[in-house]
Amino acid sequence: MSRIQANLLLTLIAMIWGSAFVAQAHGMEHLGPMMFTGVRFLIGALVVLPLIVRERRAPGAKVLTRGDGWKIIGLGVLLTLGAALQQIGIQSTTVTNAGFLTALYVPLVPLLGWLLLRHWPHWSVWPGALACLVGAFLLSGAHELNIGLGDAWVMASALPWAIHVLLIGVVADRMNSPYTVAGGQFLCCGLLGLAWGLGFETWSWEGLQSAAWPLLYTGVLSVGVAFTAQVVAQRYAHAADAAIILSSETLFTAGFGYVLMGDRLSPSGLLGCGLILGAMLFIQLLPMLRVLRPRAA
Repeated sequence: MSRIQANLLLTLIAMIWGSAFVAQAHGMEHLGPMMFTGVRFLIGALVVLPLIVRERRAPGAKVLTRGDGWKIIGLGVLLTLGAALQQIGIQSTTVTNAGFLTALYVPLVPLLGWLLLRHWPHWSVWPGALACLVGAFLLSGAHELNIGLGDAWVMASALPWAIHVLLIGVVADRMNSPYTVAGGQFLCCGLLGLAWGLGFETWSWEGLQSAAWPLLYTGVLSVGVAFTAQVVAQRYAHAADAAIILSSETLFTAGFGYVLMGDRLSPSGLLGCGLILGAMLFIQLLPMLRVLRPRAA
């Protein structure tokens, strides 16, 4: 796979993730947030299962220890928190807001890398984080100085998403089993969500049948295909390219929300979107200049 092909695949992944917000919103019309989350991640685990079997049977496959299992479970818990908070928030906010507010994890990742792993971030992270916060404020309703409950839930999901993004690469590299890590965390997330949904949410077989298409779309494409394809594509794409391209998920979310659900943004909302997107690009592109300048010289 060439670098151009990898970048095109990453663009497709961002489009799938962006469109998944619409499917999630439709699925919430028939199921509770945790039941929907549990079922779609179990579907994603089934999609990845053939790759896990192939990975485990490959010559030289790493023998997993009990400690490795606990690490996968930890990632699954983080994934559950992020997906559940996001899914709850989508019940009472727009698809466009959900897509952009979820992207707040982008500046959080290097910040948490400094706090947890002592990796000092590039200085561009600080103004980028501030721009994201201001953008989220404008997007959520700057005129009355308040943030809707749904917006707050989605914003809260950014923290477990950021910790998950920060740790999953470290865990997958040390275990040398990316598909096993992916499928294991999907299974953990699916079982936790399903258990909560069965115990504390109202559900019915009719509701599951009515939500079948949103479940299949988000389970097969968003969870199974997109997350797995990301692992493949980033073997060939430059890391900076991948981060920038995947951040376009927010643009696809707004586009699908506009076309399929009639979401409309006020001028302040558009400004907020622009600030968040600009901040994401800023913190990804600016550190590259330090590398490119010596090469140009």
